[in-house]
Amino acid sequence: MDALTVIKTRRSVRVYQNKPVSREILSDLVDCARLAPSAMNQQLWEFVVVANPQTLAKMGELISHCKFLPTVGAAIAVLVKNQPFYVEDGAAATMNLLNGAAAHGLGSCWISADKQPYADAVRQLLGAGVDYKLLSVVAVGYGDETPNPEKRPLNSMLHWEKF
Repeated sequence: MDALTVIKTRRSVRVYQNKPVSREILSDLVDCARLAPSAMNQQLWEFVVVANPQTLAKMGELISHCKFLPTVGAAIAVLVKNQPFYVEDGAAATMNLLNGAAAHGLGSCWISADKQPYADAVRQLLGAGVDYKLLSVVAVGYGDETPNPEKRPLNSMLHWEKF
């Protein structure tokens, strides 16, 4: 799938088939994430891939609005060393990960973690130190739904020269 198709068709998926995702694909998704731009090219991120059903279930308990987590093929935590641009760096890595999943024909869902009440508990569950911020958790798997939410039309938000 070409890049423009991926960007224009990727949607958040919350219903998954009971099917594992190969380590090869999961490694490739992290490879996509690590190639994202970062402030001053510091690349101060780490990624934890979780495929163990018990750990996914515990994450689903901690992130109460994501009861679907135990049904995914895997979840990938995006952790960034606490520095001035951790949000921007982690968001860029997360978006690359989401687009990589779509290119592989997988469903995915960005689960916000930064500044959320469960972030420290999930970070600790994954064994990351206090010098890292949990920016996001990305659910990944073979989707069992094809969401198509209405998007605002381009002409309702595009402004030329000034707002």
